[in-house]
Amino acid sequence: MNILWGLVGIAVVLGIAFIFSNNKKSINFRTILGGLAIQFIFAFLVLKWETGKLLLKKLSLGVNEIVNYTDAGVQFLFGGLFQAENIGFVFAFQVLTVVIFFSSLISVLYYLGVMQVIIKILGGALSKLLGTSKAESLSAAANIFVGQTEAPLVVKPYIAKMTQSELFAIMVGGLASVAGSVLIGYSLLGVPLEYLLAASFMAAPAGLVLAKIMIPETEKSETSDELRMEKDTDSVNVIDAAAKGASTGLQLALNIGAMLLAFIALIALINGILGFVGGFFGAGNITLETILGFVFAPLAFAIGVPWDEAVKAGGFIGQKLILNEFVAYSSFAPQIEQLSAKTVAIISFALCGFANVSSMGILLGGLGSLAPNRRGDIARMGVRAVIAGMLASLLSAAMAGMLL
Repeated sequence: MNILWGLVGIAVVLGIAFIFSNNKKSINFRTILGGLAIQFIFAFLVLKWETGKLLLKKLSLGVNEIVNYTDAGVQFLFGGLFQAENIGFVFAFQVLTVVIFFSSLISVLYYLGVMQVIIKILGGALSKLLGTSKAESLSAAANIFVGQTEAPLVVKPYIAKMTQSELFAIMVGGLASVAGSVLIGYSLLGVPLEYLLAASFMAAPAGLVLAKIMIPETEKSETSDELRMEKDTDSVNVIDAAAKGASTGLQLALNIGAMLLAFIALIALINGILGFVGGFFGAGNITLETILGFVFAPLAFAIGVPWDEAVKAGGFIGQKLILNEFVAYSSFAPQIEQLSAKTVAIISFALCGFANVSSMGILLGGLGSLAPNRRGDIARMGVRAVIAGMLASLLSAAMAGMLL
């Protein structure tokens, strides 16, 4: 039953993408089938195969061990105030500080060339298996580890002359995934890290699949030859790279904190207004989450969520699309114990991506600054990219639900 349900969910996601395709006749089915095969094989290995599940568990434990080293820096800054028995869970201490640390760590790995090697291997494999260009494949691979504004930097010299389809694939890749630094933040909220890690890797082929359905390649790529990846030439040494990464992480952490404070407060305000107005009609318990839940419940059900949990799951998906994934995860995490194991897995995958309304502005600002001559194209394809990025996360979720 799970397999049939999962296949229906995959068909629904691909069907929506097909409806939004700008050139249905030019879709390369080798790319689509290849991407789906990679997703399924990876999902089977880490979610169904016992050895693969053990390896994923070991990886998540290893990541958590690295996270624990953040405590040394936090305790130095805040002393006894940081002790969990004194304060319990405080988002600013336990989550935002990790974002700063991981941003610094990734910056160091980039400076040393470690990230470039990993990205080149993964990107090269995607290019060969899917028949996509090296530039879009490398960017998709980079998105496994870094965010939507950092990943395109690995192919920065080639963005200006990319085809429409390649540029769209770069955009979708960034929206279908999340940065490694914030992914750890989600796990500290209580979201299973194993699912988040699996979702990050599955997002690379999923993003390419959805991008190539919605805007297929119809031009001759000028980036098909061997690419030279950009190195970190701004940093003087490892210490400088670590410092710059920490500064970037601080900006990101402050943005996340400010955004969550504002959005969660606004949601509370909206819920207060809805409850007040609804009280006159006998619906005083109506909330924004409930409204979004009913709107997105059919989609949640289609990707494998049981119907009795579909409204709640739909609410999380709606928050992710309208607001952002951090707000959605912060709503989802406290309710994990009340949901079935299958729903927890599906929603963990479904929310793991940057695709939301505000991301269109981030794309235009970030990617547009790397190739000013393509700002018009980026703006025109923005809405489509958000839809494709959202569908990519739902595709991974449906795949996971099929195997669990």
